[in-house]
Amino acid sequence: MIDHQAALIYAMVMASAADSDMTDSEITRIGEIVSHLPIFSSFDIDRLPEIASDCAVLLSDEDGLDKAFDAMREALPDRLRETAYALACDIVAADGTAAQEELRLLEIMRHALDIDRLNAAAIERGAAARYATA
Repeated sequence: MIDHQAALIYAMVMASAADSDMTDSEITRIGEIVSHLPIFSSFDIDRLPEIASDCAVLLSDEDGLDKAFDAMREALPDRLRETAYALACDIVAADGTAAQEELRLLEIMRHALDIDRLNAAAIERGAAARYATA
């Protein structure tokens, strides 16, 4: 069983690992998000590597993706499911490119967390706008 903060970190780690290439910009962004967002104000930052590792181990299991989503659904109240999706979108956008595997993970996550399609599109567009470069 994980808590809501770990579930949010799982969303980011899953997004980063989706294309089998966790870039420095994605890893850095996860640390920045955990250090600065109010939802993580009571979070012990020293737990971040352990939670990320636990997620990676879970994902390597047979049916690991389903197990990770099950854990996230159990840990996240409805009001934080869009937050998890938004954080995953931020990680996908952090390195400036969105691989097909990452886009597919976001689609699966949207369904797994029961995120409305229009809300998901708005969240995705917001992430793209925040990470746009000239």
